[in-house]
Amino acid sequence: MEFSELIKTATVEDVLLSRQGLPSVRGTLCITSHHLLLSSCPRGELELWLLIRNVDAVEKRVQNLGWYQPPRSGGSLRDTRVCGSSGTITLRCKDLQVLQLEIPGMEQCLNIASSIEALSSVDSVMMLYPFFHRPPSLQLQQGWHLRVPERHFQRVASQTSRWRLSTVNSDFSACPSYPPAVMVPAAVADDTVARAARFRQGGRFPVLSYFHPKNGTALLRSSQPLTGPNRRRSREDEQLLGAMLAPGERGFVLDTRSAQAAKQARISGGGTEHKSAYPGWRRLHRALDRGRVLQDSFSRLVELCSDPAVTMERWLGRLDSSRWLSHVKAALSTACLAAQCLDREGGTVLVHGAEGTDTTLLVTALAQLILDPACRTLEGFQGLLEREWIQAGHPFQLRCARSASSHARGKQEAPVFLLFLDCVWQLSRQFPLSLEFGEQLLLTLFDNAYASAYGTFLCNNERERSLCKVKESTHSLWAWLEQPEEKHKYLNPLYSHNPLVIWPSVEPQSIQLWQGFFLRWVRPSQHLDEAWGQIQRLVQGSSSSLHREKAEPAPP
Repeated sequence: MEFSELIKTATVEDVLLSRQGLPSVRGTLCITSHHLLLSSCPRGELELWLLIRNVDAVEKRVQNLGWYQPPRSGGSLRDTRVCGSSGTITLRCKDLQVLQLEIPGMEQCLNIASSIEALSSVDSVMMLYPFFHRPPSLQLQQGWHLRVPERHFQRVASQTSRWRLSTVNSDFSACPSYPPAVMVPAAVADDTVARAARFRQGGRFPVLSYFHPKNGTALLRSSQPLTGPNRRRSREDEQLLGAMLAPGERGFVLDTRSAQAAKQARISGGGTEHKSAYPGWRRLHRALDRGRVLQDSFSRLVELCSDPAVTMERWLGRLDSSRWLSHVKAALSTACLAAQCLDREGGTVLVHGAEGTDTTLLVTALAQLILDPACRTLEGFQGLLEREWIQAGHPFQLRCARSASSHARGKQEAPVFLLFLDCVWQLSRQFPLSLEFGEQLLLTLFDNAYASAYGTFLCNNERERSLCKVKESTHSLWAWLEQPEEKHKYLNPLYSHNPLVIWPSVEPQSIQLWQGFFLRWVRPSQHLDEAWGQIQRLVQGSSSSLHREKAEPAPP
């Protein structure tokens, strides 16, 4: 397929661009294989540079306001002209931005809309912009080594001899959605692990997610066991889970489904760990919504936030009915439960739902952020994302294919990663000094998960990235963020290392709407940006003064 086949009209003059909170601009609109550009007239300044992959929905409206000109005397019907026709295209973007383009000419309007729809829906991963993006400041393959999870697991191995780094999945044969290297109990051989994988949905056998050095407990993750209606058992799976408990230690299976949903899963071959087969393990159920329920909740909230005529009474009612804040509360509560079992109860925790690629990762990642101060640094947080989301097999390509405004009713889209970022923002608001990074990083991560110039969030798992040669052919987002001129944008100037566990409040009055995300294109941010910049200057000035005082010799 050639991109030129999808572009019906490449350039249109005299297009009016309208965006909320900004003055309208008239200029020349151009469509390339991956971008929508608009340069203003007469100055020729670039006013719009939009990655077409960012477009979530295209709405078009055409109208004929013109006049009829009959053919000249002796002329043919082909000389008949209808002038004054025009059209309006509304682009609803994945990052929640809304753009409106007024285009002269009905045919040109329809062609532009059709071209944008086709280019924004290209299916082939290797035709996406990251495979063409070549920033001059970066080298290919630069940065892919910065957040390698094996380094983290090697540090764990230096703290305890109970766990080892296994290459049982080096060819992705044990589990296609796991990375090549995972942490498993040192006492269990790889052939046992491989057989245990056959007893878990998608082959996602229990692996170490986090080792809690305070008391030697472990946070684990997997998918559901395939017990089925006949309560099948697996000796290897039981042996694997048994080896994950120290003598006399308790274990908790934290199931992110309701007890009823877990029971119903047995009908289709799934199920839960039976008490008699897994002694020492206690099962806890904390239902977390995902899939269509979560997607609809997201869409309802975005629709509310973009309603300019909403009253206070309607706002509060629709905010509650969207249930988004309830999902945030439930996710934080479940993560706190996992962290409490590890830190205060002294037990090992296994987290899983059904597939183990969505709410499971949500809980394990948040629990580590609560427990481990290393995960709250900029570098540590990026490493956490690499381990617990990207390499752990969250299907970004499926889940982030559409955002809140898409008219397509897909079955795979769900804003689980956004829910995680929202929970992280709640932590940063309740503990403003404890996270080294700020809101801008969270916004950047969302934008790049849904539409990016970098390959970090491409595909659904490491196996697919390997087949598409993502690391060889695209740039890493981490390499871009690591550049000094970029890195300072994402740092929290108020950060102060906090070695303690941070226990967030999950009371309803403590959970707030993430305005910086949901209202970022609705409300003007100029004054907030100026205030944040002033805070940075004050902190940097105080720090410089302190360094000068330390450097000056003391008076005699």
